[in-house]
Amino acid sequence: MRRRPSEELLDTDAGTPVEIAESLADLRMINRRFGGIWTTRTLVEHVATQTHSTQLSLLEVAAGSGDLPSRVRDQLAHRDLTLSFTLLDRALTHIRNGSSHSRVAADAFALPFPDNTFDVVSSCLFVHHLPPDQIPIFITEALRVSRHAVLINDLIRDPLHLALVYAGTPLYRSRLTRNDAPASVSQAYTVQEISDLLKATPAARFEIHRYFLFRMGVIAWKH
Repeated sequence: MRRRPSEELLDTDAGTPVEIAESLADLRMINRRFGGIWTTRTLVEHVATQTHSTQLSLLEVAAGSGDLPSRVRDQLAHRDLTLSFTLLDRALTHIRNGSSHSRVAADAFALPFPDNTFDVVSSCLFVHHLPPDQIPIFITEALRVSRHAVLINDLIRDPLHLALVYAGTPLYRSRLTRNDAPASVSQAYTVQEISDLLKATPAARFEIHRYFLFRMGVIAWKH
């Protein structure tokens, strides 16, 4: 199955405010029921274990509603791991949660932070939007502002995954999701493609894990 880049409606702010709200609700449902929250939580726990940390600061890039890091933080609190986070998106209007002190509007390729500001930099369902030549640029910039690692939570492109997304159409509230969900899978990357792209970054080493329902979890270590 060849990668097919395409435009996703939510990225272009297409649709009415109600449609956009419903699409964001769909994303929250997908992350909650189909492995998105679990994947990020597992990656964060792995970094905490490897670095012997009980507290971690996280920058969530392309944060959208900001729901995912909030849920991860709440789940980790029951495991005696404290997670503080900052939400970043290209427009503050895209970020629905978070205080004024934890929201930043900025370019993911020019993060407005000094080196080593956060323990980890994370993104969920962002990397598949990028063309191949931009992925090493983003990861390199994310590594710059992280102390330990960059986390990528994204989809794996696979014909069966695409079929499952179409089968799940009745679950989607928004017409934007009905367009964007299959488009996301069609332009997602395979594990091998991401592995090859990570070799073009300054990561000291990297791990790629496969998770529930075609989720990919990546840790690009800085040290």
